[in-house]
Amino acid sequence: MKTPSLFFAGAAAGALLFNAQPCLGAAPAAKQKRPNILFIMSDDHGLNAVSAYGSHLAKVFKTPNIDRIATEGARLQNCLVTNSICSPSRAVILTGRYSHLNGQTINYIRFDGSQQTAPKLLQKAGYQTAIVGKWHLRGEPTGFDYWNILVSQGRYFDPDFMEMELVPQNHKGYATNITTDIALEWLDKKWDKEKPFFLMTHHKAPHGDWQMDPADEGMFDDVEIPEPPTLHDDGKNRSKLVERRKNMLYPNLAKLMAKRRGFDMSGIESWEDGVSKIYQFYMKNYLGCVHSVDRNIGRMLDYLEKKGLLENTIVIYTSDNGMFLGEHSWYDKRMMFEESLQIPFVIRYPREIKPGTVLDEICLNLDFAETFLDYADAPIPADMQGKSMRALLRGEKPADWRTSMLYAYYEGADKGSAQYGVRTQTHKLIRYTNGQHDMFDLTKDPREMKSVFTDPAYADTRKALETELTRLLAQYDFTENDLPGNWDKAHPEVLQDAKDKSAYK
Repeated sequence: MKTPSLFFAGAAAGALLFNAQPCLGAAPAAKQKRPNILFIMSDDHGLNAVSAYGSHLAKVFKTPNIDRIATEGARLQNCLVTNSICSPSRAVILTGRYSHLNGQTINYIRFDGSQQTAPKLLQKAGYQTAIVGKWHLRGEPTGFDYWNILVSQGRYFDPDFMEMELVPQNHKGYATNITTDIALEWLDKKWDKEKPFFLMTHHKAPHGDWQMDPADEGMFDDVEIPEPPTLHDDGKNRSKLVERRKNMLYPNLAKLMAKRRGFDMSGIESWEDGVSKIYQFYMKNYLGCVHSVDRNIGRMLDYLEKKGLLENTIVIYTSDNGMFLGEHSWYDKRMMFEESLQIPFVIRYPREIKPGTVLDEICLNLDFAETFLDYADAPIPADMQGKSMRALLRGEKPADWRTSMLYAYYEGADKGSAQYGVRTQTHKLIRYTNGQHDMFDLTKDPREMKSVFTDPAYADTRKALETELTRLLAQYDFTENDLPGNWDKAHPEVLQDAKDKSAYK
């Protein structure tokens, strides 16, 4: 483990108090079989597009199978990512370590498959491990007894998969259905029933450019998708970076969809009109993709129930990062705003989790690996940086559970849009690499419409957040070179290699 630099030394001593965690998972009941673990993850599924979370979209769009997991188990209200972009989040989930330590700070870096991961530790603990669907990390999966992964981002239609070797094989059909078909086939024919399984089923959907299953075409023809309250946000009263972001629905996404998908740009007379029109096009296609994911989750739940496996299988559904669904007039993710930072997380395990459980505590994708290991009664290595959520999920909040989290996003450092910051239950401070800042009072301004960074009334709060940010940077073993904006200067060879986007070179 790296030694914190002198820059952070003043906070290091306090950080030691927060690093301790149990080395072993809680002991299961006598002679009780260890649970299977089914981890289902989609790509770019914003929390507001899960009806169990009760957003404005729930009025016209339902996710009954995802909701079923929440109703029969738990729903996390504050599950956050440490780096809101695809490959880095996946690496954090596998390793239980922040991006600067697992090496996956940005997309297209080669993932170090030789390092310690949860699947490898589960293998050692006697689990049979498999991953099906979107891998989105350069290199061959390690730690899995079976893998069958999409090539790079994958296509929605007639995608290429690679089964146990980096040789593409074409599959006819729709990617979400095919991914589920392969996962169910593995369970039915390739899983060794003498061992518990750990199966990661990763969907491409609803990643852009949002092509729905032909079976769902027309499902929104007569539906007006409700607009979020911040759809026409002009970005003012915050940093200039927020005001000028490139992930604007209009004209940015509108032009892209006109080129790729035939979006009609005619008849738009104002920015407000353009935002509303592209929002409807975007959301109808996006929600159609989510609908297919939800239906296929239902297929997996039905299979487990039919085979008598449901009661002893932990079923988790989540996303690799959040997603702007028109909030602030944006699409995409990356920013440390709530819609990008938050992810849906629902989990079902009737032996320990009371139906209808709702947790408000801050949980992270950094915690997933430790949680897997805890449920498997496997040792949790001391150098993993998250905490098992198992006790929380059964209603036993640890006394030292976190009250803040650290975010670090590295891409766009050359343009000043890389960022890092701290978020508590009530406030958020963001530092951008162009020298600007945003700070929000989440109790009074949950939609993050006005930065209070320079407001004298928040001077003490700002100081407290800056102190907490320094403490967290020490706790998670950051040096100056590990910070967004400095990391790219310290690793020019890695950045050069990442420019070659052949994902399996």
